[in-house]
Amino acid sequence: MQRFTDARGADTVDELWVVEHHPVFTLGQAGKPEHVLAAGDIPVIPVDRGGQVTYHGPGQLVVYPLVDLRRLGIGVKALVERIEQAIIDTCARYGIAVFRREGAPGVYTADGAKIAALGLRVRRGCSFHGLAFNVAMDLEPFQRINPCGYAGQPVTALLDCGGPGDLRLVAAVLVPHLADQLGIKAEWHDDLPDLA
Repeated sequence: MQRFTDARGADTVDELWVVEHHPVFTLGQAGKPEHVLAAGDIPVIPVDRGGQVTYHGPGQLVVYPLVDLRRLGIGVKALVERIEQAIIDTCARYGIAVFRREGAPGVYTADGAKIAALGLRVRRGCSFHGLAFNVAMDLEPFQRINPCGYAGQPVTALLDCGGPGDLRLVAAVLVPHLADQLGIKAEWHDDLPDLA
């Protein structure tokens, strides 16, 4: 992401990278080590995105929007809102009502559980890092941290809310919503192996 962003020119096509990570805690630039309560056997990796600590693991859909904000004519706040809206629209497809929360980027269920987290970085007017959408994952590692710096923040997954648990199925819905929100012409390439 860093190399792609640093090498971008004015005509570089925007991209959405869709991935699934092995278990890892990432500590953003504002992250405080004390928010990692008990990492255990899961590595803690400092990263150059905004935000605090979060968990990534199998069953979580991670999307990195690598977009030129200047070309889109938007700022960071609008980028965050558009990413959140794509997740909201995806959940709505499955009859699940979710919301954004003022002052706390991400997407939340009606009972306040976080279903998706955001952590972004903008350099030279271009974004990298992105969103982590809990689809069908073991949520236990979130109990080992203060998610996004909030002690006791409940976390949920799409499957637990009555949605599907297939990452590829959910990605095929989320990516077009995200592309539409960001003005990207999406070409879906589903050629990556499953995490083993």
